Amino acid sequence: MLVAISIRNLAVVESVQLHFHRGFHVLTGETGAGKSIIIDALGLIGGARGSADFVRYGCDRAEVEASFDLPGDHPVWDALLRLGIQADRDELLIIRRELTAQGKSLCRMNGQMVNLTMLREVGELLINIHGQHEHQSLLKVERHLGWLDAYGGEELASIKTRYREDFGCFMALQHELNQLKETSQQAYQMLDLYRFQIEELNNAQLKIGEDECLSEEKRKLANAEKLMDHVNNAYERLYAQGAMDSVSVALSKLEDVLVYDTVKFQPMVEQLQSAYYQLEDAAYQLRDYRENIEFNPVRLEQIEERLDQLTSLKRKYGSTVEDMLQYLQRIEAEADKIEHKDERIAALEKEAQERLVKLARKAEALTNTRRQLANELTTRIEAELQHLHMERTRLDVRLDRLQGEQGFDVNGVSVRFTKNGWDDAEFLISPNPGEPLRPLHKIASGGELSRIMLAMKTIFAQVDRIPVLVFDEVDTGVSGRAAQAIAEKLAWVSSSGQVFAITHLPQVACMADHQYYIEKQVRDERTSTQVTELDETGRIAELARMLGGVEVTERTLHHAQEMLKLAERQKGA
Repeated sequence: MLVAISIRNLAVVESVQLHFHRGFHVLTGETGAGKSIIIDALGLIGGARGSADFVRYGCDRAEVEASFDLPGDHPVWDALLRLGIQADRDELLIIRRELTAQGKSLCRMNGQMVNLTMLREVGELLINIHGQHEHQSLLKVERHLGWLDAYGGEELASIKTRYREDFGCFMALQHELNQLKETSQQAYQMLDLYRFQIEELNNAQLKIGEDECLSEEKRKLANAEKLMDHVNNAYERLYAQGAMDSVSVALSKLEDVLVYDTVKFQPMVEQLQSAYYQLEDAAYQLRDYRENIEFNPVRLEQIEERLDQLTSLKRKYGSTVEDMLQYLQRIEAEADKIEHKDERIAALEKEAQERLVKLARKAEALTNTRRQLANELTTRIEAELQHLHMERTRLDVRLDRLQGEQGFDVNGVSVRFTKNGWDDAEFLISPNPGEPLRPLHKIASGGELSRIMLAMKTIFAQVDRIPVLVFDEVDTGVSGRAAQAIAEKLAWVSSSGQVFAITHLPQVACMADHQYYIEKQVRDERTSTQVTELDETGRIAELARMLGGVEVTERTLHHAQEMLKLAERQKGA
């Protein structure tokens, strides 16, 4: 559950600290008081995009921090582990979000910096916000398949994953096949160029590292005379001119007096011995190097010609020998494709047909699973709608195959495949007995859409285990008994999770376990939003305001008190 939230400098909110409880929470207040800002704050915690417009005027940043108390087996802990975020299942999960006036966003989970993608992945497991616009998504037919698949959970996701593996292979095969079929006269012209380049590169007999070795050999041959002069001079100074003899004599002298002052002379003797052996070794190495110095103008000329050849090839085929060899492999493959195009097309068409049969089986399995899920989902939605005063409403999900001229022939029918299968889903509704099932977007009213969405959220809440459900004016377009039914349903959902709702209806507000009043205040010519958790007296006064408007009378206060008592009895029942 969401334990607490702290908001600073977010829009018209200067500073708000709220503590929450289990159960059903409502946020009430005058229109424009800033209720939606609280929802925006929760959205930021859940990974929604922010902007500089969220920052309170005159401030350099906005800050939102929330703490969650979650059971040890909740899926969010595994998600945190997968993302490399340190978390103790016995401690609170703390999420902090900052937005700067320059539009930059900073996210932290348990003090650890994360990016927005990571925050969104965790936030989707913590908070589900149903805004005023979301029930309108039911009118978008393209979203209906997503709703059905969401209900399928991991079972359907596993089947879809296996389908997508085959779909990816099939589409890659089709892409290669289409490219081959589109090979034109220009490709055959390229084949002549490829053949010339392949011959030139093969004749060059390229070897990795050859240019570096040749450059090193060239430096030695080009400077052979200078090498001989300096190496010989160094050797002569060490050996012929007595440098070694001088060190040997000095060592002998010190050894003669070593017994008189061992402490002082012993380290010097050891140093001179080491220096003598090192000089001797260096002299021998110089002698060996001098004897191997080569004067070979012919070889130098050959090397220069080969390096010039490699330089010319690099200008055409790559900056290194490795690049040129990779280019050779690539054009050999391209030339092979062009030369054996017809054979390759025939082989690919045979393979594509085999994969199409396999893909169609996977798509059919996906469809069959969806049909079972659709029957189960519509039955459950209809059961939920009975509690929302839509007792006679019938729902169905129509699944059709995607068809089109650019599809693939499956049993004589041109079928289009997508990453989600070959299904096109649409919710159908019959709100009144005797009426046929018709598309949802054509006949459902706003109030019916709100109740259908609430029914679906109720079901999904049991599937995905999201602990915090937020409803922003889900009661829009309803009144009377329907409003009361929505309130009772929200209260029932809160028995297995934490529910927050923004509402203007007293029927909904009175069913809450906790009520927060949101109002705007002007202080020092600055407007700020304040949030107050109401006690019983405060709730009665706020309900009376919602019932009676500007003028609150004893009758409206009495009515509000009665509504709270009735709500308590209803929740108890």
